[in-house]
Amino acid sequence: MISAGDFRNGITVEIEGNVYQIIEFQHVKPGKGAAFVRTKLKNIKSSGVVEKTFRPTEKFPQARIDRVDMQYLYSDGDLYHFMDVNTYEQIALNTDTIGDALKFVKENEMVKICSHNGSVFAIEPPLFVELQITETEPGFKGDTATGATKPAVVETGATVYVPLFVEQNDTIKIDTRTGEYLSRV
Repeated sequence: MISAGDFRNGITVEIEGNVYQIIEFQHVKPGKGAAFVRTKLKNIKSSGVVEKTFRPTEKFPQARIDRVDMQYLYSDGDLYHFMDVNTYEQIALNTDTIGDALKFVKENEMVKICSHNGSVFAIEPPLFVELQITETEPGFKGDTATGATKPAVVETGATVYVPLFVEQNDTIKIDTRTGEYLSRV
């Protein structure tokens, strides 16, 4: 059990039968009245975000989230196949579960499968990936003073905004959390 006074960002708790991850929390001590904790919670199953307030003494069971490293094998139609590299056990997940988590992930790369009580609710791609640019328009010489960017399509089909000096067939490093270009490799 965890009390609302001990909330921290990233902790997962069970509230009213749902599993929530704490995105933000703030301890508030008003001039009059009792102190309270204002939180912003993300429902890990539906991805909805709600704001709730709690008394600091309220207690909630901490949800146990299992994160397993698995290899992304391939997709066929709207099913995506993953394999546990230790046990060689394979699972198939549908597009609804995955969302756009695999936007920057190539086949045969490792991802984390997140589950609660055996039901998978999310895929965590690696924080940084290196992908080759398959399509982009050429940049113009001397047009770098403004810090301008241009769209580029990477080998997974996703579009990333890159600086003008990046060219087709370059390999770039991307932050998968924000989808931003970091550097050339």
